[in-house]
Amino acid sequence: MLSDWLKWLWYHRNYIIIVVTPLALLPLPLISPTQEARCGYAIILMALYWCTECMPLAVTALLPVVLFPMMGIMKAGPVSMEYLKDSNMLFIGGLLVAIAVEHWNLHKRIALGVLLLVGVRPSLLMMGFMIVSSFLSMWISNTATTAMMLPIAQAVLQQLKATEAQADQRDFEAAAEDNHAFELEVRQTKHEIINEKQPPTETKAQMDDKVYEHEWTPETLQEFKRKAMEAKYDLLTKGMSLSVCYSASIGGTATLTGTTPNLILKGQMDKLFPDNGDVINFASWFGFAFPNMVLMLMFSWIWLQFMFLGFNLKQSFGCGVKSDRDKEAYGVMKEEYRKLGSMRFAEGAVLTIFILLVVLWFTREPGFIDGWATLLFNKGGEYVSDGTVAILMSMLFFVIPSQLPTFGGYGNTEAGKKVNVLPTLLSWNVVHERMPWNIILLLGGGFALAAGSEESGLSKWLGESLAPLQQIPAFAISLLLCLLVATFTECSSNTATTTLFLPILASMATAIELHPLYVMLPCTISASLAFMLPVATPPNAIAFSFGNLKVIDMVKCGFMLNIIGILTVNLGINTWGYAMFDMGTFPQWANITHGQP
Repeated sequence: MLSDWLKWLWYHRNYIIIVVTPLALLPLPLISPTQEARCGYAIILMALYWCTECMPLAVTALLPVVLFPMMGIMKAGPVSMEYLKDSNMLFIGGLLVAIAVEHWNLHKRIALGVLLLVGVRPSLLMMGFMIVSSFLSMWISNTATTAMMLPIAQAVLQQLKATEAQADQRDFEAAAEDNHAFELEVRQTKHEIINEKQPPTETKAQMDDKVYEHEWTPETLQEFKRKAMEAKYDLLTKGMSLSVCYSASIGGTATLTGTTPNLILKGQMDKLFPDNGDVINFASWFGFAFPNMVLMLMFSWIWLQFMFLGFNLKQSFGCGVKSDRDKEAYGVMKEEYRKLGSMRFAEGAVLTIFILLVVLWFTREPGFIDGWATLLFNKGGEYVSDGTVAILMSMLFFVIPSQLPTFGGYGNTEAGKKVNVLPTLLSWNVVHERMPWNIILLLGGGFALAAGSEESGLSKWLGESLAPLQQIPAFAISLLLCLLVATFTECSSNTATTTLFLPILASMATAIELHPLYVMLPCTISASLAFMLPVATPPNAIAFSFGNLKVIDMVKCGFMLNIIGILTVNLGINTWGYAMFDMGTFPQWANITHGQP
């Protein structure tokens, strides 16, 4: 009876949380009927709804539109205006570029091209997949990157395994014909089995005893080699699956549009510190985050190499002439690339627009010299932003045709059917299907929370409450906050985590007169370090379903990657980031914490 009752509660938990949580929190604004307490009630309620996901995240993000006017915190008009800021325009423009790249399969051509360069030896193959996944994730979603790369990785590994099995069978049959050759084969197999990277079910000493006490026959030798190969490829599959999903998450941190938390930081900085002089733009973010991403990627590759491949460099990297099995696996990737055919006009057009967009982003306001936007448009203020450029370039996808018009067959399809116009690179139907509109509402909900905190005085109260932290060294504060955010994001979405933490961190920084970016920047990147659980982020879930992984595999590997990520981002903020953003001084613009309504 008790179990049935518990099951009923579990199945209806979302309804219970939605109803009970606001009632349980109601004493807060009733006992302390201040603006700060009312705003705190709204923020705590949204935080709990976001963490439990009892309602869709985007629906929870709309609560300020209801709660703030009803509680007398902000009028409905100003609250609603928070939901479509410049950062949202940058997000929409970046996603339109990503949709165009995916729609014309340009990302697959780039991925296979790079993999054909690095080769198929295990360590180099893992390195190649990590480089490609991180690069693609800088521009398209990490979920799409992972979903595309994992089937390619699986196909290559299956071919490697099949060709190795065939080669072993041929070698065994040839060796079995000669007794002396068979003796050599036995010795070599003993050596390989003992030194091969194996799952932790048997210790090396146990394996050694088992190998040398075994009575070897041709059949047992073949069976032992088969089991050893199965174990080897099981580990390799796990390692490759994790390398793809982790590098996709890491790559998203390198660009301002790579993942939603980065844009949330941009929006919160512009909202909370309107006179910041565009301190966070595409170029400045890339200057800090890209070297950090490279460091994270390098250390992550070393750790994954240690966990799943061992450090037999000769076997992992190889050198000299490729074996038959390498050539056959290489042929799988080459065949996949051949299926794409020659580059079409549409792919070339999308690639040209993409490169032009990146160039315009970098040169708009590079920092060390006046950019084109300053010289042409921004002499009297900040008129042109990264969002302006993103929307301008993405509009070209709806203007440029997907194929060159020809005079002979203009307006005819392959079936001979007449059409009025050539299709453009993107249609609105494609965009409507693939655009994650819910993220735009999530971004807006974060900006509305920040505005409500400022209007109610909650930000000021929080800052004064956190003032004693001034006694702690700045690097220790940053390190501890990164640990807190990285832990929190394992069980909550990185968007919700960043939205909740950044206004509090901004208040704390101004209260203790610390450069706001010193804590906000590393914590934003830490929100993307969700490596330990399959449910922490969609790429983890995809890899979990592909790679025959257990939760403990992801926890063991992801825990160390979390530590690596936190240490590298704190290294960055105390070295090149310290110089880039002048972290040693408390900026004048940080004294003004009230944004424009």
